Amino acid sequence: MPETKRDYKKEAPFHATKKQKKRRAQTNAARKKVGLKVGDSREVDHKIPLDKGGSNSSKNLRVVSRSTNRKKATSTKKKKK
Repeated sequence: MPETKRDYKKEAPFHATKKQKKRRAQTNAARKKVGLKVGDSREVDHKIPLDKGGSNSSKNLRVVSRSTNRKKATSTKKKKK
């Protein structure tokens, strides 16, 4: 099969927004700060979420399982309503 050049913008246009890039960079910085490696199934939880004024300071970060982080996100959304 001949190789063709990929057009990443067509594949995932939502990844190219400035907001998404900034958020992804913040998440990657938080993972690096707490020492999580690529492939680690755990996630970094921000005690005070970034979108509510939280930061990437070590006092605001904790390592949790994916399910724990999702439960917190779900409960935070319910409180908004």
